[in-house]
Amino acid sequence: MPMCYKVDVIAVLKEAGYNTNRIRKEKIMGEAMLQKIRSGQMVSWATLETICSLLECQPGDLIEFVKEDGVQERG
Repeated sequence: MPMCYKVDVIAVLKEAGYNTNRIRKEKIMGEAMLQKIRSGQMVSWATLETICSLLECQPGDLIEFVKEDGVQERG
């Protein structure tokens, strides 16, 4: 998986006052998206946008591209 989280998104949300109960109760995002984040899977752009809005950050603060072995560079 070439894209991965640079931070523990759930922990950072919690530090900002958004625990999983609040996120579900306020319908900020569903359990399926929370589970994807917990397991390190990438979420939709819309969900990433929501997280960035809550944390007042940029996508690059949360995710990064990690080159996999055997992946050829373009150019």
